[in-house]
Amino acid sequence: MGGAAIAGLGLTDVGKIYDRSATDLAAEAVRLAAADAGLAMSEVDGLLVTPGVRGAPRLSLQKVLGLTDLRLLAEISALGAGPAVMIAHAAAAIERGEATAVACVFADTPLKPQGSGRDAFGGSGRSLPKGFAGYHAGIGAVTPNLFYALAARRHFETYGTTSEQLGAIAVAQRAWAAYNPDAQHRAPLTLAEHQNSPLIADPLRLLDCCLVSNGAAAVIVTSAERARDLAQPPVGVLGWGQAHPGRVMHHDSRFGLRTGAAEAGPRALRMAGVTVDDVDLLQLYDCYTYTVLVTLEDYGFCPKGEGGTFVADGRLAPGGSLPCNTGGGQLSAYYLTGFTPIVEAVIQGRGQAGARQAARRDVIMVSGNGGILEHHATLILSGAGR
Repeated sequence: MGGAAIAGLGLTDVGKIYDRSATDLAAEAVRLAAADAGLAMSEVDGLLVTPGVRGAPRLSLQKVLGLTDLRLLAEISALGAGPAVMIAHAAAAIERGEATAVACVFADTPLKPQGSGRDAFGGSGRSLPKGFAGYHAGIGAVTPNLFYALAARRHFETYGTTSEQLGAIAVAQRAWAAYNPDAQHRAPLTLAEHQNSPLIADPLRLLDCCLVSNGAAAVIVTSAERARDLAQPPVGVLGWGQAHPGRVMHHDSRFGLRTGAAEAGPRALRMAGVTVDDVDLLQLYDCYTYTVLVTLEDYGFCPKGEGGTFVADGRLAPGGSLPCNTGGGQLSAYYLTGFTPIVEAVIQGRGQAGARQAARRDVIMVSGNGGILEHHATLILSGAGR
């Protein structure tokens, strides 16, 4: 394992955390990650931050942490793809000798005591585009739910995908969440319960949609050589890739049928020198069950249009042949955008997942998705055994 590795992990309390600012949570996550790696804060010489929907944390987090003379400092925003992009930049900087220990952090506090997820992600109180750019507001399309529902509906109509097949993803991830003490929802979920949950935007039901959470997560990226001598088993960063198709919804576009995963995934696999056949487990961005399904197709785990039948037999669930979102993901564990799959990938890569630990962890594929299928980033990580 050469190149860069993740040596430290910090995760704050997540969920209904109302008494902390995003900046405070970010600072805690970075301190936890450094301590986890066995590093003093003075040994951190790089800091990358991804702001949440409330606009924090920002570069000023450096002052809050008391860091001086940093060799690398930047805000990186690619929405839900941002955390994976941060880690890729950190790994590249480590390999080029630009820094020796880079903290990558995301924090957000969209959830308010009297508010809702709709308020946080596109509902009341948020300004809408003016003029023709705001045409969608006239039909009520003001939250991600509506646009992802359009994407899912097109997949349904084109390939025969069904709500029950999406439900199989939600059920599988809830089964994993039962073993995750950090998960917000751990109670067993049946397919019937999924099917009886309210429609949010046809064909997406309530249990097809991710949680809304407050919290923060951070990792420390350093050289693989140095990581071997630190406090935790290293998780190697073997490859990465990005693709940013934008929101292409014009006539004859492939919106809903093909995403940036189709380009970012193969790039990351090529860099790592592996193929999808080598992947031991997946940590996929799951803002909606549909997102998991289309990412599996675009990564090449099944032919295009066959994602529904691919997931329906339980292969993603505990005991299945392709463990996926083993912490419960954003659907059942917590929502820290692209850091949710990264946190679980690191825990699995270290072999520290307890009852939910996957049998093999040599190659872990991680996805990040931003906007309405507009941005995608992929990481290939490796557990200590590789």
